[in-house]
Amino acid sequence: MTEAQFQLLLQRYLDGQCTPEEVIAVEQWYNRLEETEGKALRSLNQEAVEDAIWQRIQAKKQTEAPAPIVVQHPAGFWQRPQLQWAALLLFAIGLGLLYPLLRQFQNTRQLSHATANGWTRRSNTTALEQAFRLPDGSKITLHPGSSLRYATGLAGPKREVYLEGEAFFQVSKNPARPFLVFTKQVVTTVLGTSFRVKAYAGSKEASVAVREGKVSVQASDRAQLDATPAKPATHGVVLLPNQQVVYSVAKHHLRKELVDKPVMLAPQSFEFEERPVAEVLTALEKAYGVTIAYDKAKLSGCTVSIAFYDEPLFEKLGLLCKSLGAYYTLSETQITIHSTGCQLSPQS
Repeated sequence: MTEAQFQLLLQRYLDGQCTPEEVIAVEQWYNRLEETEGKALRSLNQEAVEDAIWQRIQAKKQTEAPAPIVVQHPAGFWQRPQLQWAALLLFAIGLGLLYPLLRQFQNTRQLSHATANGWTRRSNTTALEQAFRLPDGSKITLHPGSSLRYATGLAGPKREVYLEGEAFFQVSKNPARPFLVFTKQVVTTVLGTSFRVKAYAGSKEASVAVREGKVSVQASDRAQLDATPAKPATHGVVLLPNQQVVYSVAKHHLRKELVDKPVMLAPQSFEFEERPVAEVLTALEKAYGVTIAYDKAKLSGCTVSIAFYDEPLFEKLGLLCKSLGAYYTLSETQITIHSTGCQLSPQS
């Protein structure tokens, strides 16, 4: 059994969707926790998993014939001097999934989950971001006040989901089954990548920002549903990493631009000692996947000594321009350096 299969099994158990054989397997696994001796692993937030399963087992027992026994709440069990975690530890090490499993339970217990008429809806009613996985293995991080609806099992030739609010998607790659995110404002199509969609009801704007891969975005009212990043729609926009599109509801217009805080895609050395300015700009382009335009003739003989560390891209550009007596502007996804040439010290 893989990690993803085991997580889905436990999620089905909590949702009451397991077969009788699967119920027995999960409860036997849980009961091993009380039959073994070991050392407490306090850093793993074990209450997240034990409390969820314990509650379900107890609810099941209440529907059966009452037994003349006293059941101790697991919270007290974990507080005893000799804590019983050896079986869980061995089981989890064998599958390599203890920590992801606990994180999964910690998150999914905060999501409401409803299934009706062949559709599943997950809603985040908490004040924190919550993560879960779709049947195809894609990971969704749902923001507060947001919900995601999809055909139960994510069936069909296309993986289609409907978002209200904001979510970060890490989509499992499957070129044969494109992944489409529908909102009232825009339709986003990918084959497998990570990106963020922000489209709250009543908002004047919607946005899609790409972290990895390639994404196709169209306005919902004229979307070509057969379009893909490889074959984009006529009126759509294709986005690459560190790019985003902002859709204006009033103007029905898609505006392509760089994200506010581009992430580093390919780390580079940023320590320069009397190096050509063109070399510095090339390093920035490679690191962030951006295009930087400048007058090569004016900067051809210019050198600079500068070192960058953890500064965001635009702060790096500001420091470089300050050292050159230049400035930069943004036009869609292109950065342009404006300079009159090298700032040479007067000769004595």
